[in-house]
Amino acid sequence: MKTIQEMMSLSGRVAVITGGAGRLGSAFGDTLAELGATVLLFDIAGERATSRAAELHARFGMPAFGYAVDITSEEQVTDSIRDAVEKHGRIDILVNNAAYAPAGLPADGFELADQSLANWDAQTGVLVRSTFLMTRASAAPLSASATGSVINIASIYGLVGPVPSLYENTEMQNPAYYAAAKGGVVQLTRYFSTLLAPRIRVNCIAPGGIRTNQPAEFQERYNARTPLGRMANPEDVKGALAYLATDLSAYVTGQIFSVDGGWTAW
Repeated sequence: MKTIQEMMSLSGRVAVITGGAGRLGSAFGDTLAELGATVLLFDIAGERATSRAAELHARFGMPAFGYAVDITSEEQVTDSIRDAVEKHGRIDILVNNAAYAPAGLPADGFELADQSLANWDAQTGVLVRSTFLMTRASAAPLSASATGSVINIASIYGLVGPVPSLYENTEMQNPAYYAAAKGGVVQLTRYFSTLLAPRIRVNCIAPGGIRTNQPAEFQERYNARTPLGRMANPEDVKGALAYLATDLSAYVTGQIFSVDGGWTAW
């Protein structure tokens, strides 16, 4: 019987993280590198991904590499996964984490009349299209692994509706594309978990709001509605990722893990 420490080890495994140069992606890279994995950071910001990979290697001593990839491009996804397998021999873990299209489009308002089709198309492309493309392209190497695991990153807003009063008198938005796309990621998790079984496990993390630079009034309202009384930090999601990436969850698939301070328990 394996020990817990043995079950937590990712030694010899290769992990791909989309949006790997971002705030949450960086926390995920730390997690998997600390557990012994070779980490490949896919991000449209290729230089940032390469810089972040160098930091991972320096900190944890594990191989880490940055890839400049537009994960909404079928060709780029296919070529990048092929290159990753040729260079590293395998893919054992896929984290579909990328969350937002590159800047350039005007921000949507909160009111439905202010929400644009251009943002809908761009953002759902990053959130839903990329989850499909990355999973499809990685399915063969993940299946060849004895421990293939896909971890999708959704949101509580893929599970429940927004609370409009949180956003009053702020410039923050909560457009329809976000809820629709994150709900799509949740359902793709269930779909792929049965389609790709038994060779590949597919699970999903649905974080609550992660504290960044939101207005103080928003944070106060959010905290008041959360049983644990605060927003999340990236570190709060690392434990769920470690569980789903390792053999600790070897008999777990098709599950949605809310890491939300109790938000969805009301």
